[in-house]
Amino acid sequence: MLNAHMDTVGVAGMDNPFTPQIRDGRLYGRGAQDMKGSLAACLAAIKAVQDAGLPLRGDLLLAAVADEEYASIGTQAVIQKVQVDAAIVTEPTDLQIGMAHRGFAWLEVETLGKAAHGSRWQEGIDANRMMGHVLLSLDALEQELLNGPRHALLGPPSLHVSLLQGGDEPSIYAAHCQATIERRTLPGESGEYVLGQVQARLDALAQGNPNFRAHARLLFEREAFEARPASTLLPALERGYAQVAGKSAPHAGITFWTDAALLAAAGADTILIGPTGGGLHSAVEWVDLHSLITLAGILAETVSVFC
Repeated sequence: MLNAHMDTVGVAGMDNPFTPQIRDGRLYGRGAQDMKGSLAACLAAIKAVQDAGLPLRGDLLLAAVADEEYASIGTQAVIQKVQVDAAIVTEPTDLQIGMAHRGFAWLEVETLGKAAHGSRWQEGIDANRMMGHVLLSLDALEQELLNGPRHALLGPPSLHVSLLQGGDEPSIYAAHCQATIERRTLPGESGEYVLGQVQARLDALAQGNPNFRAHARLLFEREAFEARPASTLLPALERGYAQVAGKSAPHAGITFWTDAALLAAAGADTILIGPTGGGLHSAVEWVDLHSLITLAGILAETVSVFC
């Protein structure tokens, strides 16, 4: 299976996001790199295989999926209907072979206070100030993560507080405060494991402050991805890469999450490779057109070897 998603992120701040422009060998526009360019390369590779009349021992499938930028309902639907031996996810990798990428977990932490008139300090408990203790503890946790064990390709796990909301009015002690946390995970780290780390911090804070009340819950998670140690797809991809690029294929870890994790979890021998470009999720997005030609050739050669 060749896999590419059709959905894009938003277009805030962009000028003519859906009017493609070619300048200096680059195609500009929303989705150019992420990842309509890859989808075009997949189509070109399939046409090349068909035009060459290659007799394939197996089926070659193209999955042009939706919703990868949010909940991946497209690839989830695909893997429920069809089982494949191997899959190449063509997310932008700068023409490196992506052997792993991080996962993520979204958590919500809520601190509980006691609403009271702003003048009645003896009655109110400020949930926002309680959240301040949580933020300091999470800062310490992130430093532990960044300075702890690292993955050979992905580096350390990381953590950030992405959303924060508390209180109702200026003259009322905040009764509750909520923080949404994103924790980027390494292979082998689960959402429940991450939740346990955060809850342990909350429990420690509660022991030192009788007014501190807080709880955490797991909102959503996606597993990290790591290619099979004995992948049979990898030698075919490396051979196709060498034939087209004239050099050995560099291996890399990918910083962002992709549908590769879902395909691998469903049993497919999965690897990533995609084009060169820039401006992912930003106001100026582009893809290098020559890298798309190279990618199409690599995919076609890999199919001819593997299938």
